Amino acid sequence: MRGIPPVFSFWGARRRGSCRGLSSRPWPDAARSPSQMPVSLSTALRVVGTSLFALAVLGGILAAYVTGYQFIHTEKHYLSFGLYGAILGLHLFVQSLFAFLEHRRMRGEGRPVRLGRSVALCIAAYQEDPDYLKKCLRSVKRIAFPDLKVVMVVDGNGPDDTYMLDIFHDVMGSERSGSYVWRSNFHAQGEGETEAGLREGLARVQALVRGTTYSCILQKWGGKREVMYTAFRALGDSVDYIQVCDSDTVLDPACTAEMLRILEADPRVGGVGGDVQILNKYDSWISFLSSVRYWMAFNVERACQSYFGCVQCISGPLGMYRNALLQQFLEDWYHQTFLGSKCSFGDDRHLTNRVLSLGYQTKYTARSKCLTETPTRYLRWLNQQTRWSKSYFREWLYNALWFHKHHLWMTYESVVTGFFPFFLIATVIQLFYRGRIWNILLFLLTVQLVGIIKATYACFLRGNAEMIFMSLYALLYMSSLLPAKMFAIATINKSGWGTSGRRTIVVNFVGLLPVSVWVAVLLGGLAYTAYSQDLFSETEVAFLVSGAILYACYWVALLTLYLAIVARRCGKRQEQCGLAFAEV
Repeated sequence: MRGIPPVFSFWGARRRGSCRGLSSRPWPDAARSPSQMPVSLSTALRVVGTSLFALAVLGGILAAYVTGYQFIHTEKHYLSFGLYGAILGLHLFVQSLFAFLEHRRMRGEGRPVRLGRSVALCIAAYQEDPDYLKKCLRSVKRIAFPDLKVVMVVDGNGPDDTYMLDIFHDVMGSERSGSYVWRSNFHAQGEGETEAGLREGLARVQALVRGTTYSCILQKWGGKREVMYTAFRALGDSVDYIQVCDSDTVLDPACTAEMLRILEADPRVGGVGGDVQILNKYDSWISFLSSVRYWMAFNVERACQSYFGCVQCISGPLGMYRNALLQQFLEDWYHQTFLGSKCSFGDDRHLTNRVLSLGYQTKYTARSKCLTETPTRYLRWLNQQTRWSKSYFREWLYNALWFHKHHLWMTYESVVTGFFPFFLIATVIQLFYRGRIWNILLFLLTVQLVGIIKATYACFLRGNAEMIFMSLYALLYMSSLLPAKMFAIATINKSGWGTSGRRTIVVNFVGLLPVSVWVAVLLGGLAYTAYSQDLFSETEVAFLVSGAILYACYWVALLTLYLAIVARRCGKRQEQCGLAFAEV
């Protein structure tokens, strides 16, 4: 397996396949003996091995956390460095190293793309902002790939949805395009629709999608997964690859060719995602911080996963799959249930998980790019993050079933990132209720220090000084995203799109509940610690004053830079700030 140390190759279950006629038989295991170990025994050993490895990783982190072993510390433990901190620091270093190696590999990928392959681009749309939809469709027309088939499916067929159909015809033209307003969808019959009419509608949708270069379908509301299913089902096996896209996304002209390059280069790869950046990054402070977080998530975290062939989420704005694989698990993907309820969110993450479940690799390439809209208001962002956290924890459990089919890194990283929020919450509560004022201040300083280190590395990797503001995202994570994750677990079966359509923004205040509770818990702990603490010693006073001054200087410096570099650009759209492919 390319780029994977031989010592781990035993754990990489690989499958043979091409664009059509993919076989479900696993590749011969490189570690088998000449006598050919039985498949069931080999699988059992992999399951046991990865399970023991996961328990060892979790047990090691838990032991380091509980024992609180410290390598060095000052008198009375005002400053210290322990085993738990060393483990987290090592994790960040290794993750950054493999991300760097993957980027170096990406820069060397330049083999020609086989243009004989057929690709369909599927766009999911729901109450989209007209300006964003126009930008999306204009960027689609500029994609540098011959005979690209485009299928846009709108979640809704009422009078309030027809404006999207008008925009589609205006931008894509009428010469090679067609449309159909469907009273039903594949799983729900429209009001007043007869059985004969339903069958006719199914036939017309399939004929339109397969026989027209640009097609747009308005169908009965059913959620994003229903929209995606319609496009996938109507296409059937008529194309080799399926690219996915959201209606608020602006695509780079080379995005399709670059993702196809990855899939054509290695038949073991079943899906690939691209670099998703923010279209409206300067609209508000929340969209700007989201933009730097997006870059870290894709170009460090997913780039590292890509090095080992186990990207755990190919994002909806920009991804591509082998169609033969997708058709193989389409029904299972659509009918996914969790705790007895049908799943209606986390569609892209589960699509990725289905590819991983078959033993195929998933990759990331920074050479394929897009811009997408992100919430500009705090409440809408919070609701979005809560929905994503729900799908993360649900899919974590599903993903664990396939650890044995992939590199050990997938097992390791899933354990570390899956349990990290719980360790962090335990640490915060302990410090705020059983520590001292200095311990709380030291914790805040440490959080920002780690943020600065990650931000500095990002500045180096990206070559953009704006990444230094990534350290500000740490406060947003601690104050808002952490309680949102816990709320997501408590309401994991609550369905819905999670965020409203962009044409009409609906404010949902439910997300404020966990944040308010979390803030109350922290303030209560701070008051309790301040009340119960003994008088400060001279040494502790010196540490407190020095730490407070250092913390204040950090915020003054970062806020000054923010006002000088970012705030003056707020209100300007991303496409006005030097991204050529957004000029649509």
